[in-house]
This record gives sequence, structure tokens and C-alpha cells, in this order.
Amino acid sequence: MKRIVASVGMIALGATSVQALDSGMVSDNGRFWSVSATLRGFYDDNINTLPNNATLPPGYSRESTGWEVSPAIFLSFPLDQTSIGLSYVYDFKYYDNKPLYQDQYYDMTHVFNFAVNHAFSERYQVSVKDSFTVGQEPDMLRAGNTFNTFQRIPGNNLRNYGVIDFSAQLTPLFGLEIGYANTLFNYADNEIFVDSLGNISASNAGLLNTMDQTIHLDGRFQIQPQTIGVIGYQFRMMDYTANQPIAGNIFVPSSFIMSDIRNMDANYVYAGLDHNFRPDLTGSFRVGAAYDDYVNNTTQNNWAPYALVSLRYTYNPGSYVEAGFTYDFTSGSYFSATTLNNNYTMGAYASSLYGSLHHQITGKLAGTLMVQYQNDLYYGGAINNESQNYFLIYLGLNYQFNPYFSAEVGYDYDNVWGSGSLALQNYDRNRVYIGVTASY
Repeated sequence: MKRIVASVGMIALGATSVQALDSGMVSDNGRFWSVSATLRGFYDDNINTLPNNATLPPGYSRESTGWEVSPAIFLSFPLDQTSIGLSYVYDFKYYDNKPLYQDQYYDMTHVFNFAVNHAFSERYQVSVKDSFTVGQEPDMLRAGNTFNTFQRIPGNNLRNYGVIDFSAQLTPLFGLEIGYANTLFNYADNEIFVDSLGNISASNAGLLNTMDQTIHLDGRFQIQPQTIGVIGYQFRMMDYTANQPIAGNIFVPSSFIMSDIRNMDANYVYAGLDHNFRPDLTGSFRVGAAYDDYVNNTTQNNWAPYALVSLRYTYNPGSYVEAGFTYDFTSGSYFSATTLNNNYTMGAYASSLYGSLHHQITGKLAGTLMVQYQNDLYYGGAINNESQNYFLIYLGLNYQFNPYFSAEVGYDYDNVWGSGSLALQNYDRNRVYIGVTASY
């Protein structure tokens, strides 16, 4: 299923590189390589994604102007039965006011992407893709449509997302697809906070460092010329890798609750359809259920629904609309425990609704609108059934003066609000930017 990347203005070039690899594109001029460089100025009114009522230490500011430079290189090698694509995007962002919890006035982001598609024959194909990111913004530090955290986190935080898919058309009416996906998160913030009474608060690494592996097997049935039915099974293994206490008291080691208490194995079953309504309108959906087995705390095992839906409509050359919905488990960025029956916050069930519009206004002017809403409903612990919501919107205009030079302006708005104790983390954020890009 095609995934949408919320192309927040400051990192739009990184998102573009992922989309280019996904579609196997080569440069317009027919070369196997292309390069670009982008220069932007920006204003951010909440550079630390702090709650609205937060008090900053003396000498720090909630907002900042700044500038950003982002060079990139794209490589593409189309062969007879194989296509290979690689890209690297570097982003240097300088703030006039230094962000909290870091020594420097700047951030650096690195994005590496790699894709290989090979057709053994018309009936058998394999695809390999990998995306590796070092960054700070939540949009860069996710895989797929769901955010694990809504906060900007300083430091060299790592996310790697790799996928291998093999498809086989065994008969004219029946095929199989088998795949493996691996997502790795590793956050630089691994310092545990201890209050005056010795109570432990988890680090971001303790809550979010994971090795998330998924294997799926789908049977695909040709129901109609434009309709494929799908019945599938998926096994997901989610291991928390920080090996740190995420709760307890420093003076009572026996009270430590370690990060791997939330390790989970999940078994999914689902059914769905892939349908071409017409050449310019396609859709896909999966609906099913997952049994979540918390291997180190089996008293909280449970069943949960599972859903994936996407639509794409291309209404003019260069103009299209995409929309989708997902419902699945995510680790979340909060943890709590109760003394009753070892009841812990195991994670959250995330509902994510997203959409994007890209419209070619004139031959040289294009506009983009992206919207996403995510609701995280937490499961277990003292915050059981409390929710946190995230809404983002991106508006952008791009003017292509010629094949080598373009200008862009954009606006991003983020809003986070929650229920119960999570309401203390509510914040909003406005960002605007203007920039130019040279490409060859």
C-alpha cells in the first residue's frame, strides 16, 4: 500500500527523495545522476515543541528565525530487468536562538535512500528498499503513516526502515506476496531523570528505542479484471532495545521496570481489495484484527482491530489527490504503571487520517496541501484510555522558472492536544519559510 510522507516544508526535499525512489524515477534529462541545492530562510514560533504553558530557562527563547541549506544527489540505473536508485540529502539548519538541551545553534539531518526492483520474469518480481535517517523532527523519525512521538528531540536520532517484497503470479487468477520489513529506532537522549525522592522518569531512548520486525504472506485472487482480493497473515515482533529502567525508584532496585517489559509479538489476520475504479482512480483497503502478546507481561495480552485504506485520484497531468486511513499499534512516547496486577502502559493504538492535494496551477506554478490527524489512545497503566491528538497542515507553492531553478514558499501548522494528564503536553507550532532551489 502506498504511504504518504507528510512533506513538512523544512524537509520537503528529503520527502521528495523517498517518493522518487519509490516510483523508480530517473532524472528528466535522461542522465543516471542529478544534483540539487536548496537555500531557505524560516521562522519557527516553537522550536522546542514545548507545551503552551511551559516556562523556559533564562536566556532561551520559544521562537527563532534562521536559515537552512540542503544539497542532494540522486542516482538511478535502469537496466533490462532491474532498476536501481540511490539518493542522499543533507540538511543544515541554523537557529538565531539556540534550542533547548543542545550545545549548538544548529541541527544537521542526513537522509539516505536505496531501492532495487528486479523482474525475474513477468510472473516473479522482487523489490528491496531502505531508508536511513539521522534527524530531530518527528516527521523524519517515522516509518509509514504513524508518528511514534510528536515532539522534536535534539541529537543524532536514528531511524532505519528496510523492506523486501517478493511477488509470484502462480496462475492467471492466483498469486502470492511475501515480505519482510525492519524498522529500527535509536534516540540520542538516553539519560534517565530522577526526582528528589528517587523516582525514575524514562528517557526517550528507554521509551522509543525499538527493533520492529514484520513478516507478511498475502494470497491475491483475481476477482475481476480490475479487482484483486487479498487474504493475508502478518507476524510482528517489537523489541525495546534500550535495556534501561523506565519506572521505579533509584533507591529500590527491585522496583525497576525495564524497557523490555513492553516487548510484543503480534499476529494479524486480514482481508481486503485492490481495485482500479478507472485509469485515474485507484483504491486499496485491508481490514482485520491483531492479537497482541506482551511476552514479558502476558496479563495484558489483547485483541485489537487493524485497518489500512488508501485512495489516489489523478485528475490532470501533474495534479492528484491522495487520502488514507490507518489503525494499528504504536509504541507512543508516554509510560505509567499502577501497583494493581502489574498494569503498565504498553503503548497506544493510533488512528491516522491523512490526505494530500498537488495541483498544477499553471505550467510553472504548483501548489501543495497536506493534512494529517492522528489520535493515540493509550493502553494500560495510569493513563489507560487517555488520548493524545496531533493535527498538522502544510501549504506550499513552488514556481519553476526553468528546468534548473525554482522558488518556493510554505507554511506548516502543528497542534497537539490530549485528555487527562496528557493535556499538560498540549502545544501548537507555526512555521513559515521561503527558499530557492537549483537543480542539474
